[in-house]
Amino acid sequence: MSHEFLTLIDRVREKTPLVHNMTNVVVTNFVANGLLALGASPVMAYAKEEVADMASIANALVLNIGTLREPEVEAMIIAGKAANEKGIPVVLDPVGAGATPYRTNTVKRLLSEVNVSILRGNAAEVANVIGEEWQTRGVDVGKGKGNIADLARISARKLKMTVVITGKDDVISNGEESISISNGHPLLTKVTGTGCLFSSVVGAFAGVETNYLLAAAGASAFYGAVAERAIFVTGDQQVGSFQIELLNQLMLTSSADVIDLAKVSISEVTTI
Repeated sequence: MSHEFLTLIDRVREKTPLVHNMTNVVVTNFVANGLLALGASPVMAYAKEEVADMASIANALVLNIGTLREPEVEAMIIAGKAANEKGIPVVLDPVGAGATPYRTNTVKRLLSEVNVSILRGNAAEVANVIGEEWQTRGVDVGKGKGNIADLARISARKLKMTVVITGKDDVISNGEESISISNGHPLLTKVTGTGCLFSSVVGAFAGVETNYLLAAAGASAFYGAVAERAIFVTGDQQVGSFQIELLNQLMLTSSADVIDLAKVSISEVTTI
């Protein structure tokens, strides 16, 4: 497999994909600013009266269930179906799946009614989506036993989509091929919204690359490099400064930087 996905940020900046985000209220501003910084064009639209029209003209749709309410769920389904009709990729972030029955059932409903292209979550969330046992604490990842690479591959096959599991290493799988990205920094877990922003970054990359395995891997390598460059500037004890510098580096990090910093492992399998 070629490593050309490491340069996908160049295509994002050239094409400026419109990313329709139906994300949670905690992170809306941060996500919008992050997408603008890296070179995409964000839009936040939630009303069921307009989401179909907005999704139809976007290059990607990102659904995030962080702050659930039934009106938004209904709007997500409307938007998802409109995106499906136009062949527009849909990224689903199942925030807190497994924490409550409502969250878990909402994810399953979205997956049953919308053709999702990429599922992006932590190990606990993804495991709960497919019915595997894994501890969840609130909307954060809990401790669990199991191999993350196997979980990514099994869930991708079961759900018939690309799955991205984020953690110390990010593992991306379409069920047959898997890519592990070992970039990033633990301070990402100390700033609210970095995971949600990453899901939208995946959406931006999927908006310019139809191979969703490569799109998600390119987004992961880029985002990890961005975090590492931000830490280099701020140090690892300055959470507030890190959040601001992360936005700076989303704009400043080049494909050459990604190639220089990327820690990538690729595997191909035909059986589990």
